[in-house]
Amino acid sequence: MNRIFNFSAGPAVLPVPVLEEAQRNLVELPGVGMSVLEISHRSKTFEDMLARTEADVRTLGKVPANYKVLFLQGGASMQFSMVPLNLLTPGATADYIVTGAWAQKAVKEAQRVGTVNIAATTESDNFSRLPKPEEIELTPGAAYVHLTTNNTLFGTEWPSEPAVGDAPLVADTSSDMFSRPIDVSKYGLLYAGAQKNLGPSGVTLVIIREDLLARSQKSLHTMLNYAVHAENGSMYNTPPCFGIYLMGLVMKWGLAQGGLDAINAVNQRKADKLYAEIDRSGFYRGTADKAGRSRMNITFRLPSEDLEKVFVKESTAAGLDGLKGHRSVGGMRASIYNAFPEAGLDALVAFMQEFEKNNG
Repeated sequence: MNRIFNFSAGPAVLPVPVLEEAQRNLVELPGVGMSVLEISHRSKTFEDMLARTEADVRTLGKVPANYKVLFLQGGASMQFSMVPLNLLTPGATADYIVTGAWAQKAVKEAQRVGTVNIAATTESDNFSRLPKPEEIELTPGAAYVHLTTNNTLFGTEWPSEPAVGDAPLVADTSSDMFSRPIDVSKYGLLYAGAQKNLGPSGVTLVIIREDLLARSQKSLHTMLNYAVHAENGSMYNTPPCFGIYLMGLVMKWGLAQGGLDAINAVNQRKADKLYAEIDRSGFYRGTADKAGRSRMNITFRLPSEDLEKVFVKESTAAGLDGLKGHRSVGGMRASIYNAFPEAGLDALVAFMQEFEKNNG
């Protein structure tokens, strides 16, 4: 086996023990006689698998009993529509805190449904920072307040939740879910595409407070209705069985690491190593304001775009894949999610030091 270090923003690196267990069981699940790709979603085998995955999600995230855990499809982009369709009641306003391109897309979909207030935005600063508390202007009695907890393109991350009063807080946590302890009770709804920290692409985790299900109108299209999915235990239609199976393995892996406190400690140590190198000499320049730097997606520039092209080419050749920044932003981006090995950070730092020595 000759695995390279995968810095991709997503689909992203998965824990090797998870991949190995899935490989062992791919042709035949132990005691079942067929592959997880072949079993019926109505079989007891899959029902047990789904129940274990949900139980481990609840344990790892300390999810309160009055929240439903849903396994849906369509990615976070589908949630951009489902959130307002279910929660933005007639005559009400939804507040959106805009800190990047994904939040902008969420706003666009919500505006198709009802009234949206941009409570704060840092677009004028190219989303290099998070809004200050005094910049957030909330609507009294808002249906909900939406934010994106981590911004993969621009390398910012909320260190803690902003104060939003009594309105339900709704968060797209796709790129930092379960990367650190989270107080689910502070949120009305959390959603996350799985392909960063939770599993493979194709599954979307939704955690919703039960009282909010009453807002889901029966007039909604069935597959867009949270209440329907909750009533049917994420089994209204054929769920993404293999993705749920892999998410279950990732949850088991996370618990084996010691839970979110232990995972957070490793993630912080990894991020600190890379930021220390970025800040060391001035050859590399971080693009995000230090008060809101992401631990998951670390963005930086070099002295010139020509050098950045060389950096990408040589780092890829050295087995450091996926460091090129998003096409809309440029520069470099190292995505170092939960499963990214610390040895990969050490290799990147050593490469950066050698590259600066040769090109500085």
